[in-house]
Amino acid sequence: MPLKPVPTQRQKRLGHELRKMRVAAGMSAEEAAKLLGVDRGKISYMESGVRNISEERLRTLAHHCGCTDKKYVSALADMASADSQSWWDQYRGAVPQGLLDIAELEARAVRMRASCTVHIPGLLQTTDYALAVFRAVLPQLPEHAVTMRAAHRNRRQEVLATNAAPGFTGIVHEAALRMQFGGRRVAREQLEHLLAQSEKDGVSVLVVPFGHGAFPGAGQTVLYAEGATEQLDTVQIDNSHGPDFLYGEAELAKYRAHLDRMEDLALSPEDSRDFIHAIAHGLQEA
Repeated sequence: MPLKPVPTQRQKRLGHELRKMRVAAGMSAEEAAKLLGVDRGKISYMESGVRNISEERLRTLAHHCGCTDKKYVSALADMASADSQSWWDQYRGAVPQGLLDIAELEARAVRMRASCTVHIPGLLQTTDYALAVFRAVLPQLPEHAVTMRAAHRNRRQEVLATNAAPGFTGIVHEAALRMQFGGRRVAREQLEHLLAQSEKDGVSVLVVPFGHGAFPGAGQTVLYAEGATEQLDTVQIDNSHGPDFLYGEAELAKYRAHLDRMEDLALSPEDSRDFIHAIAHGLQEA
């Protein structure tokens, strides 16, 4: 079985969970290799995500590690067998790997919460707004790369249109509502689109007004994606160098608290819609 020179985030996460399971059981890599009938090096490759593990071997390892959480083991087995082609593979080599990893994370999430300070959540952006965001990147991207990233973002948004769509809560600061990416027309159309999306089943948009003062993680864009089990939750943070993915227990707890606090500060869904409508109306009149 060939090695993957650049494992996906899902593959890295699966490897992390395998190692965590093995270490928690006090099992050495040599013992795991003997148990699975492979050499020691392959265990290292499996735990770093560059080599697949079969569902049979995964369940064997879980059994001998004393892992009795059937839902967790089944979720890991699904991760191990999820190597079939998906829509984001069409963009491999055309957009950064991190963007593909975000698409896969969203596609496999059970529920998502996102907090944004200076821009609208990616899953709720219009095409013109997304183009304006990508055109502001430094170093400046060539226009074909901007177009490709916007097209990829549009495809990502389909996750909220399926019958099995995960619940999505977008917590948006007033600053993001007033930022005019692409100019007044694009900004107004974006706010109108945001209002339309907020009316959909399973989608909630909450606004944190300027007047509510300080809030946690000011300036960060955070996506909290719930997995099939709580152990498989993931936090994704936007950075200028690309996305970071976090899943340590302390990190997950921190960002759950972060988002809970922002939800407490935010207006209700109904008041948020009124707030967004007032800003959009102001842009229309100007």
